Amino acid sequence: MITVRRARPSDAGAIAAVHVAAWRSAYPGILPDGYLARLSAPRQAAYYDSAVRSGVGVHVASVSGADLGTLGGAARIVGFVTGSPARESRWAEPLAEGEIETLYVLDDWRERGLGRRLMRAAAAHLAAAGCRSAFVWVLRANPSRWFYERLGGRPAAEATIDVAGVPVVQTAYVWSPIERLVQATSLAP
Repeated sequence: MITVRRARPSDAGAIAAVHVAAWRSAYPGILPDGYLARLSAPRQAAYYDSAVRSGVGVHVASVSGADLGTLGGAARIVGFVTGSPARESRWAEPLAEGEIETLYVLDDWRERGLGRRLMRAAAAHLAAAGCRSAFVWVLRANPSRWFYERLGGRPAAEATIDVAGVPVVQTAYVWSPIERLVQATSLAP
């Protein structure tokens, strides 16, 4: 069975492992190899433990039972999303009220609707927190940026950030009103 649920502090290590694996899979040739090799699951776990405990909307996709196939064993986290009211903005006007900060799914579990289900959880969390719109920053070179476009995200801004000394262009996708994201994620995958 695949479930999407609110993360618990005890999930931080598994969330961090997904984060590191997803970055190493998605960003070769985009981010420096040395930077990707030095990503630290324990450091990321401390970050996600703090995020969960502070009330950031962290949701996980957990797989158990027959869906684990030959892997068997206890439930396993294979993806996660984080969302909260928008952080400080460099723009005169905020891009949106809510921000989806991260969305990662392990390669073996992609193309199964998990990203859509996780985005739905994030959108519902943001809407419940009073956010009437949402956005996500995506590296322009990320081959999965089409996912946000398929969910109706409208490119609204570009910015260059520095990652390990390398300038990288990112695009902000916006859903306004947030109901557009809720509706898009409710459609069959």
